[in-house]
Amino acid sequence: MDGGRRLAEPVTDGAHMRPATGAVPVWRRVGARLRFDFGRTRFARAMRRWFGPMLSWRIPRAAEIGAAVVFVLASGGYGAVRGGHIPAIVEELRDFRDAVANAAGFRIASIALAGERRLTREDILQLAGITGRSSLLFLDASEMRTRLRANPWIAEATVLKLFPGRLHITVTERDAFALWQRDGKVEVIAEDGAVVEKFSGQPFTGLPLVVGVGAETRAKEFLTLLEQYPAIRMQLHAAVLVAERRWNVMLKNGIDVRLPETNVEQALDALLKLDRESKILSRDVASIDLRLPDRVTVQLSDEAAAARAEALKAKPAKKKGGAA
Repeated sequence: MDGGRRLAEPVTDGAHMRPATGAVPVWRRVGARLRFDFGRTRFARAMRRWFGPMLSWRIPRAAEIGAAVVFVLASGGYGAVRGGHIPAIVEELRDFRDAVANAAGFRIASIALAGERRLTREDILQLAGITGRSSLLFLDASEMRTRLRANPWIAEATVLKLFPGRLHITVTERDAFALWQRDGKVEVIAEDGAVVEKFSGQPFTGLPLVVGVGAETRAKEFLTLLEQYPAIRMQLHAAVLVAERRWNVMLKNGIDVRLPETNVEQALDALLKLDRESKILSRDVASIDLRLPDRVTVQLSDEAAAARAEALKAKPAKKKGGAA
């Protein structure tokens, strides 16, 4: 109210501030105008031409369900991979498969092993991957053979499945042949040079020792040759392959016998002849060099060389000429 007790009202009813009936707001008219102008461009017409039909496609209900199932399975697989559960899942599926086959009559009733000497029955079954739940139906003989041969002690293996429930396994084991030293490490090798295990003492302390790169594959040939010379073989401490070309024989008394690259037999024959004549292998010498075919070079030990020098000094010198 004003001072005259009259109500204060606007002169107009605000009709100019309200849109007329049926009128479109300005922002809608601007948006429609922009859409109209955009729809008339070449880009819009090209988009409608190429992608217009896709707007009317309807995805089948079955496809929607399938996509959802694929998404769930993919999520579960991703979680299993990230969580490291794949081996456990595969093992469970394998056990289920074997259980079904065993129930159908393909349970392993007997296992016959042959050829095992160093390895035990339990070792071979574990290497082959055979458990109490395994079924003969799903055993892969080729895979089992590969797994067995992966063990360095096993040179060959055969696996025979006899349905409905018998399994035959035959292995050929390698024999420990020598000790091989390289880069400060000593390992047990077989005749073919295969490393079967690290040297840990008994029962391999009596094996011959070969040293150097390539010595493991050439050890059998050289040690077999030394067997023809028992006097040398019995005193062998180590056979050293030098530059993958020739051998040095280190005897237990410390003598180093240097052999030539070729004609090794003739050099060993010469060494035995020299030992029969002068007992050279029992002398206080450091090395015997047989690399030259026409001569033998002997190096005395430090003690022997010092003793010889002292003996030469003590020996009286011969007088030149006769008495006056």
